[in-house]
Amino acid sequence: MTDVAYEHQNETPSEEEAPVAEESAPAPQISVAGLKGKITVADEVVEKVTALAAMQVPGVADLGGDLARAFESVRDRIGFGSKRANQGVKAEIQDGMVAIDITIVILYGHVVMEVAAEVQSSVATSVAQMLGMEVVEVNVTVDDVRLPGEGKTDEAAA
Repeated sequence: MTDVAYEHQNETPSEEEAPVAEESAPAPQISVAGLKGKITVADEVVEKVTALAAMQVPGVADLGGDLARAFESVRDRIGFGSKRANQGVKAEIQDGMVAIDITIVILYGHVVMEVAAEVQSSVATSVAQMLGMEVVEVNVTVDDVRLPGEGKTDEAAA
């Protein structure tokens, strides 16, 4: 059995193909030790990552307080742009550390404190992993509860 595998390996790559594969496989290493420059991450980037992480938590219906959601529904009705991805999120970056405030709406039937704690954890993990920044605090405000049958259009009419 090993003889067959050995013969097969010798037959598959031709001598002409082997050097091409070796040349394209290893990428050249570039040294950045002496490289100068500055990397700046805007607050809006942190806010978008935060919003996406929060919306993936089961039990989160929407982001933003009553006023922000009302404003977004008016914008939607008149066709003036689409919903802002960072609605209900405020991030402050200082010395590579991030403090985040987020306002959420919970779906009825979910335990508010559990959902809020999961939002804190999900946001902190996502921001730390994606942006490489230390998250020092995530403040979650639960502004509302979305009742069964209550959709975004029903909220705007109310």
